[in-house]
Amino acid sequence: MFDIVIKGGTLVDGTGAEARRADVGVKDGVVTEVAPSIEADAAETIDAADQLVTPGFVDIHTHYDGQATWDETLDPSAGHGVTTLVMGNCGVGFAPVHPGQEDWLIQLMEGVEDIPGTALAEGMTWGWETFPEYLDTLDARRFAVDIGTQIPHGAVRGYVMGERGARNEPATPEDIAAMADIVQEAVEAGALGFSTSRTIAHRAIDGEPVPGTYAAEEELFGIGRAMARGGASIFELAPAGVDGLDLSPAAAEMSWMRRLSAEIERPVTFIVLQVDLAPDLWKMQMEESMTALDEGAEIYPQIANRPFGMLIGFQTHHPFARRPSYLALAGLPLDERVRQLREPKVRAAILAEEDAPGDGSLWDGLPSFLRTIPQKLFVMGDPPEYEPTPDQSAAALAEAAGVTSDEMVYDLLCEDEGRALLMLPLFNYTHGNHDVLREQMTHPRAALGLGDGGAHCGMICDASLPTYGLTHWARDRSRGPQLSLESVVQMQTQRTAQLYGLGDRGTVEVGKRADLNVIDHAALTLRSPRLAHDLPGGGRRLLQEASGYTATVVAGAVTRRHGVDTGARPGRLVRGQR
Repeated sequence: MFDIVIKGGTLVDGTGAEARRADVGVKDGVVTEVAPSIEADAAETIDAADQLVTPGFVDIHTHYDGQATWDETLDPSAGHGVTTLVMGNCGVGFAPVHPGQEDWLIQLMEGVEDIPGTALAEGMTWGWETFPEYLDTLDARRFAVDIGTQIPHGAVRGYVMGERGARNEPATPEDIAAMADIVQEAVEAGALGFSTSRTIAHRAIDGEPVPGTYAAEEELFGIGRAMARGGASIFELAPAGVDGLDLSPAAAEMSWMRRLSAEIERPVTFIVLQVDLAPDLWKMQMEESMTALDEGAEIYPQIANRPFGMLIGFQTHHPFARRPSYLALAGLPLDERVRQLREPKVRAAILAEEDAPGDGSLWDGLPSFLRTIPQKLFVMGDPPEYEPTPDQSAAALAEAAGVTSDEMVYDLLCEDEGRALLMLPLFNYTHGNHDVLREQMTHPRAALGLGDGGAHCGMICDASLPTYGLTHWARDRSRGPQLSLESVVQMQTQRTAQLYGLGDRGTVEVGKRADLNVIDHAALTLRSPRLAHDLPGGGRRLLQEASGYTATVVAGAVTRRHGVDTGARPGRLVRGQR
């Protein structure tokens, strides 16, 4: 007798093989039979007629490091078919930590990943110092999904070097040896790898670049060797980008990544985004990941499947946030604030004013910056549009209406009772060319990631990337070639699982974990993001819901039915690669 039989579905098994009609039998958390028809009894039968059956999605780029200590569900990722997630990316996290250093790590995470510090301070339950102790804390908890983590450079550097590490001073040989010991211990205890950040865009709440941003090769290689000594693992990073029109920093990053991977015989995965200043840089980076194979290096560019940027609105960040007349209303509830903002006198005053002086925070210059790029602000709509054309920009709409761009943006933000959002595609959208994304996604070394689940709470909600892949790229795209359903599923299952050494999942095959999705693909719909104040302390975050997920199964237990959490908590900490 099976625990679950999924009958009558169209199986897209994650291997890239052609979709086929098949039933799937599950027993004791494992797929035990895949056949054209299964007639045996089951404790539960799921009718998947006219629906897809896929592996559960494996999301390799999230930031639930703090949220996982208080939240069992791990939304928004769990609502988009994700059954395994990896956190500890970009060099930020919460272990190791000296007693009394917790607030510094919170401020680092808040600055880099835009997670409300008050939510972390109120929600997190500490009680560890070393990374193995942090793993033990997670291991004692139960979740709706499986979680794995990496040990972050920022925390390690701060733990070993204190203020010197936080201020990015050079590491001594003794510092490097101490950091190496911690990283090796972490991998031996179950960390999936090590992460660091080299981009100056990643800054703590005080404006300081994340520790490790300027780490010398001696430090990176010393840690990388230790990571490899600890066992199967991966080296993840947000690399240095361009300096104006100077591409040499990016080229130097590719050089040391290739040499490191070849020496330690471990994969390196790094973030790749198209940037306007160097729109073809990504091609060089991805081409080098192929030529690196000849040197014995495994380099995997980590990419997104839609433009990467931020969402603009009166509930988040917007161009008028520092205007004195707006500041006078900023504390009002949204409905009352929008009523006032629609008053002609208030509107005229805000549009005519200069920005008030800032307070020195990270976001001081953002409102004025947003006013300079109306050609890159687009109405999202519901369902959201992530592939707009240039004539849909706020600048183009303003020109057609005979008004200024500021007037157009202001009025657009007042729509939907002030809940309207504009998309700002900072990356992956030079000249509105989405074929760049398609080329990146089909590259043989590319890894789909960058959803940032749990992070950038007031800026984006890209944890929905798996759903977007199934809707936009495999069904709805009309402005260019689509991708096959089989390839899209494989990108976010087998390929991501294999990259992180999770060979026991990612495909629907006998003997693999019973992590599965049943999806009404024809009805699958991605909703517009909305702001919720449901983090500890009333902290805000953008959520994005989807309809069309009939069931999600984790380790043989149904965790979602028709998008609703069942309360089942089969998810566990994944210790180490397998």
